[in-house]
Amino acid sequence: VQLQASGGGLVQAGGSLRLSCVASGDIFSINDMAWYRQTPGKQRELVAAFTRGGSITNYADSVKGRFTISKDKDKNMGYLQMNTLKPEDTAVYYCNAEGFTRQLIEYNVWGRGTQVTVSS
Repeated sequence: VQLQASGGGLVQAGGSLRLSCVASGDIFSINDMAWYRQTPGKQRELVAAFTRGGSITNYADSVKGRFTISKDKDKNMGYLQMNTLKPEDTAVYYCNAEGFTRQLIEYNVWGRGTQVTVSS
């Protein structure tokens, strides 16, 4: 199973971006999906996530009310809508997914990351 994230770019403060993450491969289910971000010298931090099989969403306090995580189960895709972006949102954003393959083997995979840069 592989993940490919896209949608990053350069945007002015106050602007919006939508990140996409597509899962491919031997997928039976995607149970949970999450977005993380990382800046140089810092640990990767959770931004938003579906948990408990997608029934619950969690957000970092710093993005609550501005970011929205969503998914399209039929297309094996996840999204992160980011509004009212701030310079401190600048980071490489990664998607993460866990679920089962058709052989019912559990997986937990990461995408390569997409750069988001917010200018002031």
